[in-house]
Amino acid sequence: MTVRMLLAGDIGGTKTRLGVFSRERGFRSPLVEVDFVSARYPDFTTMIKEFLGRIDFAVRDACFGVAGPVMHGVAKVTNLPWVLDEKRLERDLRLSSIKLLNDLEALACAVPLLEASDLHTLNKGRPVPGGNIAILAPGTGLGEAFLTWDGKRYVSHASEGGHADFAPNTPLERELLRYLQGRFDHVSYEKVCSGAGMPNIYRFLRDRKHFEEPPWLSAKITREEDFTPVIVSNALDSRNQTDLCVKTLDLFVSVLGAEAGNMALRVLAANGVYIGGGIPRRIVRFLENDRFMRSFRRKGRMSNLVAQIPVYVILNPDVALMGAAWYGSHYIHS
Repeated sequence: MTVRMLLAGDIGGTKTRLGVFSRERGFRSPLVEVDFVSARYPDFTTMIKEFLGRIDFAVRDACFGVAGPVMHGVAKVTNLPWVLDEKRLERDLRLSSIKLLNDLEALACAVPLLEASDLHTLNKGRPVPGGNIAILAPGTGLGEAFLTWDGKRYVSHASEGGHADFAPNTPLERELLRYLQGRFDHVSYEKVCSGAGMPNIYRFLRDRKHFEEPPWLSAKITREEDFTPVIVSNALDSRNQTDLCVKTLDLFVSVLGAEAGNMALRVLAANGVYIGGGIPRRIVRFLENDRFMRSFRRKGRMSNLVAQIPVYVILNPDVALMGAAWYGSHYIHS
């Protein structure tokens, strides 16, 4: 019997991860997996052709999770000048079928497949089997999605909730909002809770003189187009921390906790809130210091309700790729 191969991808504004899967091998074990720096390629087709030229597997079908909304088989990647079209990709890549879905929808597909080793628990809560599940993922942007139970399995749903209006909860956050309103036409949660948003918090704390920026740190971030990794690394380095970077992460975590609680309420996520993306995996120590959960629970009359909702950090870096492979296998190969 011929084994039918599936190409799956997690397409992000910073990085794209591609893998080849088979049902026989399973969704946790790609036959091959390669990471690409997205911005180095003029378009997605060029990247895929390079990948297919490297591998020895005959691929007929593909499913890609895309960091951006997907409408009628067409997606515009939010933080890249790429437009993806299912039919055009099928023609250009000579594949039988291609399916595009939002990257957080793809990530959500993998949540029911996760094992205990894939997760770090922030709040044990009281999970309700079959209850709704919420997913947030601060990466380059802030992705959101949710899962509902149809009586047999969980079904994933895309959302662009990360672009909803940022709502401050403290005097410092209100000052941050006013600062960002002077820089942007619209201030969303993504402008704060994402890899692109973290530098906005840093600049606010620096420019409003809440904390000093050491000259060596100023020189370092000036050299970097994306200095979010510099902020995170410094805040995590107990021997060489600066208050500016530590407070940037503290404020980031506080706002992320509030939005995670908002998402829990919006979809009544009785079976849990899952925090994905590359940043949370790195800053688990900051997420554990109770600042996140205080913001998560601070919901007025609904505080007792959200306190019972489990909260997890997803540690598996391949979860979105796994979800795209699962979706493609079920909706293309079925």
